[in-house]
Amino acid sequence: MKSMNRLAILLIGFIFSQGIQAQTRKLTLKDAIQYALENKADAKKAKLKVENSEYQIQEVRSRALPQISAHGNVTYNPILQLNALPGDFFGQPGTTILAPLGQKWSSVGGVSLTQNIFDQAVFTGLKAARTTREFYQINQQLTEEQVIERVANNYYQVFVQRQKLTVIDSNYVNTSKVKEIIKGQYDNGLAKKIDLDRITVKLHNINTQRQQLINEVQLQENSLKFYMGMPIETQIEIPQTEFEVTPHALSEQPDSTQRTEYALLKKQEQLLDYQKKSIVAEYYPTLAISGSYNYIGQGPKLPLGAKSSEGVYWSDYSIIGLDLKIPIFTGFGTRARVRQADIELKQVKEDMQETKLSLDLAYENSKTQINNSIITINNQKENVRLAEEVLSDTKNNYYNGLASLTDLLDAENSLVEAQNNYNSALLDYKLAEVQLIKAKGELKTLIN
Repeated sequence: MKSMNRLAILLIGFIFSQGIQAQTRKLTLKDAIQYALENKADAKKAKLKVENSEYQIQEVRSRALPQISAHGNVTYNPILQLNALPGDFFGQPGTTILAPLGQKWSSVGGVSLTQNIFDQAVFTGLKAARTTREFYQINQQLTEEQVIERVANNYYQVFVQRQKLTVIDSNYVNTSKVKEIIKGQYDNGLAKKIDLDRITVKLHNINTQRQQLINEVQLQENSLKFYMGMPIETQIEIPQTEFEVTPHALSEQPDSTQRTEYALLKKQEQLLDYQKKSIVAEYYPTLAISGSYNYIGQGPKLPLGAKSSEGVYWSDYSIIGLDLKIPIFTGFGTRARVRQADIELKQVKEDMQETKLSLDLAYENSKTQINNSIITINNQKENVRLAEEVLSDTKNNYYNGLASLTDLLDAENSLVEAQNNYNSALLDYKLAEVQLIKAKGELKTLIN
């Protein structure tokens, strides 16, 4: 019976472990970026804005198309208005007679049409609407680039944090081996208790650092999942691959006016220009044609369904007209709005100059950071190699009684420090590389 229970427990454990593995998602940088572009709210909203711009164009276009509507009403006049009429109409010259005009009931139904013939604001609005669509398309591209940048930065930070965790795990294993050797020596009377206590304290400190680093890794992974639009509870695994550290082509200064940030401001300038033109259009006259066809019924009772024999009479009538509106004086309100539009245009021009300067600065800074990071990485790689040699020699000397425990612990600390410095330099390089790729307008190459 016990063996059956043990088998059932093992089976349940196996199924549970398989379920956990099935939920773990392996992520390369390309996978992480692709997932973010499809699931992050910012990317989705940018796509919706592009879609919405099509409806904005349709809305403006509708103002240039005929407006057709049907109407109808029923009116009851409990007291008819009396009108003072000359008595001549009634065979009573020289008198005035109060006579009601109209009927107690009237009902009208008809169709009306209005068509703009000339309205400068409508024509300008159509051009502005098409430019708005282009604006949101550029904005979508900029949003995607921002998503890529955030995901790439957080992805590299998670990777490096995990590398640091690997370093501290290795340090813990090595220190544990040293502890076992010292314990054996102590048991045989060849080592002091203080040495065993010191190495035990070192292990406890390493374990504490490891727990702190595990927490930092988890927090960093949560940030990555947030920027990807991925459920926080999803388990992720980042493949253990070596980062490529290679010099970049830094000789050519990229044209910052071709960057998405600058193009967006350029399109915004175009929109503000159309906004100004739409205000200026208020100085122009407008001309529209309108027409309607109606059917009216009048009588002493409700006309609907009534006949002429009941005193209800129906007739039709139609109207065709031209509506011309010529602005003459608007209290200088239009002029003030035009001048406000001029100020907004000047402001966006200043923004464009500032953005160009900022983009050029970002390129130069990333280029400098790349060069410095490569130098630092090479130095730290050599430091790691030397620290490994020093630790190996110190271990041999310690085991042969030629070095103290302090020398051994110092050598271990130096190696860990060198490895962490190397990983930090690697992170600085990758972050600078992202900024360099961004400065060259090539962030989307990260998903190719």
